[in-house]
Amino acid sequence: MGRQLYEAIIDGILGGGVYALMAVGLTLIFGVLDIINIAQGILVVLAAYLSYVLSVHLHIDLFLGLLVTVPAMFLIGVAIQMLFMRPLRGRERVSMSLLASYAVAIILEGVLYTIFGPNTVQLNAWYVTKGLKILGGATPYYLPYIYLFGFGLAVVLVAAIYYILYRTKFGRSIRATMQDQTAARLIGIDVNRVAALTFGIGVAVTAAGGMVFGSLNAFNANSGYDLISRLLAIIVLGGLGSIGGALGAAVFMITVESVVDIWSPSYAVVVFYAALVLVLTIKPTGLFGKREARAQ
Repeated sequence: MGRQLYEAIIDGILGGGVYALMAVGLTLIFGVLDIINIAQGILVVLAAYLSYVLSVHLHIDLFLGLLVTVPAMFLIGVAIQMLFMRPLRGRERVSMSLLASYAVAIILEGVLYTIFGPNTVQLNAWYVTKGLKILGGATPYYLPYIYLFGFGLAVVLVAAIYYILYRTKFGRSIRATMQDQTAARLIGIDVNRVAALTFGIGVAVTAAGGMVFGSLNAFNANSGYDLISRLLAIIVLGGLGSIGGALGAAVFMITVESVVDIWSPSYAVVVFYAALVLVLTIKPTGLFGKREARAQ
């Protein structure tokens, strides 16, 4: 049992990094725009399909393919913000953005289903099928390299987003927009441009998340539903708008689920959401969230 526990904790920590790759963009979009992007789950699936096309049809390595999929997803994110989110105005903007992003999700799901059909696919590469031996004995435990690479990628992307937010002029514009959009306009910040680029960055991150997710899981056009429920739970637990919170909450929740799975696989998913309820009962703002007044 001790060995199984060690394996579960390792899998949970590194698997949490994979979910953090997908959740960071979602919490960034909320932190700046007050938009809960329901389409984030299907965007992860779209990114996985883009990696699949590059890998299977063009024989491009999955990580090398990020040089194509990241800019492509960025442009898709900017287009979604300009076409579906920017026109929303007034006091109902936040609630209407939920409907708008859900509409985007339905459209993308239909397009992917039409192109790829209902069958599941999975990404493949040498680092998906091979692993690092970390526990010996009669039954050695091999940790797939994709877990290690995915976790490292999550840390790098979170650090890059922090650098953009706190070490660049554009980051100052983002933080000013987060605090008070009216004041940001008065000091000359183009709020619409900041919103479009931020949404684009939030979606671009899904390129990495989708690639790693597609390497570890079989997926199809319907896979976005389970994903978005988990991603929403993660960003709520971490504190809405907290980039580091998304990473911490993802690692925490996936580790808890992985450990419970040892004793009762049927209760593992239940515990995933029960942990969310328990933490929010004690700390309603999430693990890393802060109460703050925000002007629009």
